[in-house]
Amino acid sequence: MTLLAKLRPLAMVLLVAAPAAARAQHVDTVKHLSTAYLKPGLRQYFIYMQDTASKKTLVFWYWLRRVDLETRDGVPVFHISQHWYGQDTAMYREVYSVNKVADFAPVYHEEIKRGKVFAYNWDDQGIKGADTVWGNTAHDFSLAFTRPNLNWNLDIETFEMLPLAEGRAFAINFYDAGLDPPQYVVYSVKGSEVIQTLGGAEVDCWKLVTEGHVKDMHYTETYWISKKKHEFLKEEDHYGASFRLKILMPVATPDPLSHT
Repeated sequence: MTLLAKLRPLAMVLLVAAPAAARAQHVDTVKHLSTAYLKPGLRQYFIYMQDTASKKTLVFWYWLRRVDLETRDGVPVFHISQHWYGQDTAMYREVYSVNKVADFAPVYHEEIKRGKVFAYNWDDQGIKGADTVWGNTAHDFSLAFTRPNLNWNLDIETFEMLPLAEGRAFAINFYDAGLDPPQYVVYSVKGSEVIQTLGGAEVDCWKLVTEGHVKDMHYTETYWISKKKHEFLKEEDHYGASFRLKILMPVATPDPLSHT
């Protein structure tokens, strides 16, 4: 099992529900996002994961995420495609998501991993396996919702559209298609910081943080979002003795897909 496979379930565990967090501080329940902040184009991210028990090894990923504006059944939508590259073909994943431009509400989601297709039609009433997609492993899946939610697979894009400000906290009803029912995750703005990008520029960012416990293990996830352009620039995660870094590559970085 790779380090990513070990950490991914932990990243999905919510130990502080929105109502409980609201008793400690004011939390805005996110229902709609400022979608004008999400710009079409390609974004590339370098990721590495480190387990302190394995002092001489790192696990590397490289992600491509492309945002396009399209029309689906007469409705403006974002089409977001992802390609995840790892050390071998077993780690490769393709992801395709469709969301309404008006409020980023999910419409469709598809993942291709290890040669299997998982495709879903998605609205505020529920999610079902898409029966028109050939070979869909998830064609029998169905889950009703009690309230609208957002696609957890698009957390990067979601964070870029939040109205971030000092002292604000947001409860996001995230759902990862095909898994357990949606749950609220609380993300809090913990000040700001000027960071240096790979291109050498200094950028003033909001620091968005979520944290909790899994059994006896504490975890934190911190995201740096630029104040001026609402760009997701960096992420640092601590899961007990494990660490993950994710950084945005410069715009001039060649697109790996253009070489295939």
